[in-house]
Amino acid sequence: MTMEVPLLASTVWEWAWVPIVLCAAFGRTVRNAAQRSLTEQAGTLPATLVRFLYGLPFSLLWVLLLSRMGGTLPAVTAAWAGWLTLGALAQLGGTALLLMAMKQRNFVVAVAFSKTEPLQVALVSLLVLHEVPGGLSMLGMLIAMLGVVLLTYSGPGRRATDVGGGFGLSAVYGLGAGAAFALMAVGYRAAALHQPGVTPWMNGAWGVLWAQLIQSVVLGGYLLLANRAGLLAIVRIWRFSLTVGTVGALATIGELTALALHGAADVRTLGLVEVLFSYLVSRKLMREKLGMLERWGLTLVTSGLIVVCAQF
Repeated sequence: MTMEVPLLASTVWEWAWVPIVLCAAFGRTVRNAAQRSLTEQAGTLPATLVRFLYGLPFSLLWVLLLSRMGGTLPAVTAAWAGWLTLGALAQLGGTALLLMAMKQRNFVVAVAFSKTEPLQVALVSLLVLHEVPGGLSMLGMLIAMLGVVLLTYSGPGRRATDVGGGFGLSAVYGLGAGAAFALMAVGYRAAALHQPGVTPWMNGAWGVLWAQLIQSVVLGGYLLLANRAGLLAIVRIWRFSLTVGTVGALATIGELTALALHGAADVRTLGLVEVLFSYLVSRKLMREKLGMLERWGLTLVTSGLIVVCAQF
């Protein structure tokens, strides 16, 4: 009987990344919808900065809380800093490209384009981290990617700027965002692996704090020189911006915590559930409509998720 409790605790810990990823995906959906609104008010790059700059206060408070609860602040090593910087800059670029895709297509289709990343994550993880996805994971990824391909073709969400059979600006921006987010996932996962002995919670919080600091300095510095009007715009709407930043920080902390617990390919594939959350937001809140091919695409994305989860 005494052996069953540690076994149960170990099983729960192995599963912990799943609800964390689901909560993070929901948070990303809320943040993306809010950032889309900010894009219309302030522009793409200022809206991108909101996610990082206004998330810093929450990230700092979370790190301080964990340290007060007995968590030890991790050491800053060159290897950890290098991988984290790669992840942070890739996340910055991916966020900007995703917002640009949303200006070309409706909300859910833009998000779906960016979700071409799992196969890219699997490939890069295999080459860089030597993490080999299981057979069911690969099958789920392929099914989900087929769904994304269907989403690239014409439907009610397609705009005049989408030329070339669906592979127009929205596809370019969305696929670019997917590639950037793939690099982000591998960078953050590698950074976590360079912090042995650190709890996943502190690993995630510490990583987000430094990543948002890097992102805020890089993008904030650029806007200060090139687009002060956009910078002032997000300062004027600081209350809304603070809400967006806080939700974004929660989502990113959840994602980095999950990457500290589990492999990057599975984490990002399960994160495809964000497409379904985005569909609900697109239909119920934004009153956007989808065509038949887009509905089939979303069905395949859902099926891919089910296959991935079936292995656990």
